[in-house]
Amino acid sequence: MGNQVIGIDLGGTAIKLGRFTEDGNCLQSLIVDTPQPATPEAVLSAIVDAISQIDPDNQTIAIGVGTPGPADATGRIAKVAINLAGWHDVPLADWLEAKTGKPTILANDANCAGLGEAWLGAGCNFPNLILLTLGTGVGGAIILDGKLFVGHQGAAAELGLITLNPDGPMCSSGNQGSLEQHTAISAIRRRTGKEPAELGALAQAGDAQALNFWQEYGKDLGIGLTSLIYVLTPQAVIIGGGVSASFEFFLPSMQAEIEKRVLPTSRLGLQILPAKLGNSAGMVGAAKLALTKI
Repeated sequence: MGNQVIGIDLGGTAIKLGRFTEDGNCLQSLIVDTPQPATPEAVLSAIVDAISQIDPDNQTIAIGVGTPGPADATGRIAKVAINLAGWHDVPLADWLEAKTGKPTILANDANCAGLGEAWLGAGCNFPNLILLTLGTGVGGAIILDGKLFVGHQGAAAELGLITLNPDGPMCSSGNQGSLEQHTAISAIRRRTGKEPAELGALAQAGDAQALNFWQEYGKDLGIGLTSLIYVLTPQAVIIGGGVSASFEFFLPSMQAEIEKRVLPTSRLGLQILPAKLGNSAGMVGAAKLALTKI
């Protein structure tokens, strides 16, 4: 059987937990509601309770947690957490270790999704990749030589916050015209008055306006990725998050933009792929993170 670990994906509405073997087999999983208000204490107690359900015989030896916001470079502290009440510098790893006796490590949820896709998903053949998650926000992860790149403070790979258009809409980050402001769900609503799923269905049905929108969307995404590809020269770019359901409609224009703008030497053999693990990517990646503690 080998060692077993727990991967936890902590979100604003739900907490997903899985018990995994070292080779990535999920033995048991569980989803519980995130307590409201989601204070650090309430969330800690919900997690501890869920762990006892998923690992009643105490077989696991480490815990990984993905949190909706940056962790510190050592993976101990949740610095802030989006959609969770009162989260500032929460020493979640210390707390969980004290309650469970198991070594614990934290990472940002997009980083966990990147690790998950790299381990068991679309990125399993590529030691160097970028993951971009297109959802409520636009998150990212960078894997270099098989390892998560988090930077010296732990906050690297905020890929959605790069500048796309210096005169574009204001971003809550303080950046104007960030990639996120052009490609997140709220940006799609602002640009079209419609939901991404609706635009996907319309495109599927051959609606010219929707197809045109996805073409423009792919173009923006391609331009944003151009900067990232020049800096990182990944083997693969993986596109995840809810909006990636329409991948087939924005891929052609995105690819065309990258081919037009990026020198062949910087994109040799580059693969652009849809993510494979869907909503479980974060939980899978958190388990992979836990394995690094063993």
